Amino acid sequence: MAKTDAPAAAAPADAGDTSTRADSLWPDTARLRGGGVSSIFEASRFDPLHEQTARERWRLATRFDLCRPALALRVLLFVQISVALAALPLAAGWADAAARAAVLAFASLAASLLWLPTVCALRPLLLRQPPRLRETALAALGAAAALIGWGLVALPGLVPARAGTGLGSAAAGAALALAVWHWLGLRAAAAQPEEASARLAELQSRIRPHFLFNALNTALALVQVDPRQAETVLEDLAQLFRVALAETGSAVTLDEEIDLAQRYLAIEKLRFGDRLQLVWDLDPAAARAAMPPLVLQPLVENAVRHGIEPALDGGRIVVSTRASRGMAVVMVTNTLPGVPGRSGNGIALANVAERLRLLHDVAATLNTGIEHGLYNARIEVPL
Repeated sequence: MAKTDAPAAAAPADAGDTSTRADSLWPDTARLRGGGVSSIFEASRFDPLHEQTARERWRLATRFDLCRPALALRVLLFVQISVALAALPLAAGWADAAARAAVLAFASLAASLLWLPTVCALRPLLLRQPPRLRETALAALGAAAALIGWGLVALPGLVPARAGTGLGSAAAGAALALAVWHWLGLRAAAAQPEEASARLAELQSRIRPHFLFNALNTALALVQVDPRQAETVLEDLAQLFRVALAETGSAVTLDEEIDLAQRYLAIEKLRFGDRLQLVWDLDPAAARAAMPPLVLQPLVENAVRHGIEPALDGGRIVVSTRASRGMAVVMVTNTLPGVPGRSGNGIALANVAERLRLLHDVAATLNTGIEHGLYNARIEVPL
């Protein structure tokens, strides 16, 4: 259900009791986690040891992206092509090659469909193991899956049921498992420079200094007329910047991204007053979707800068979420000023698109454009 902003409630009498403070300016949905400190924003970016540890965790987590459908499909295709090419030298003609390829394709597909879910199910355990033990376990799982696949074609007599053939299949399964794991490592290493570049652009497109100055000036103006509201603004500004400067990890939930956007827009609402109309249309079913940290805040900031700030009469920003067919859809829509303002350089949008790709590969999309006189930014990520 859509929800629009309402004025803050009257301040209670007891100024010293933080549990009875005036209601915040943002909707109650911003406090979905009970107003406590989020557990994902813990260590500072200024701790080099933590940065190194975080990078190593990121690389390892990226290698386990094989649990995502888009990358799992690539692994399946890689195994199928490898097995088909391996069968060609043994064939006595094109007809024999086609027959061998069909049999081996079935066996390798069965083995892959066993290996991938097993590795994904054991992911929490494998992440805690040292590298050599982890690779040994992955190779052993590959050998076991290949033996099962070989058995499925050997029992009906489609391939010779000899011990040597079974051992060869197990060795091939272990080798392919290690090859896939090595390829995932190369993929993670290749993505690291892109990830570092995306993080630099992220820092540039986070919370611009002009917002900090405007928020502080707003709080100063409220000190005399409404001290409680000024205190609320400063506390929420501190929380907003604590999140912006924290080590955020590889993913957060959509719920947490909505929380941050609501905090940001609540402070902007103080500055623009009735010129800024906010509508929140949030679907709880989409709240658990995994998002790169700080991808929604640049979108709502762009909506304020390019949709509300240049318009003399202000405008409206609508943030909506919904769950649809296994995807979480996030829409940020804003009205446009009568006279177009200065266009941006696109850094924030390019950064959002890049970090969506790094987290979800081809499964996530970002689309922007003008439709019916409104500017729309639409994100889709898997649930």
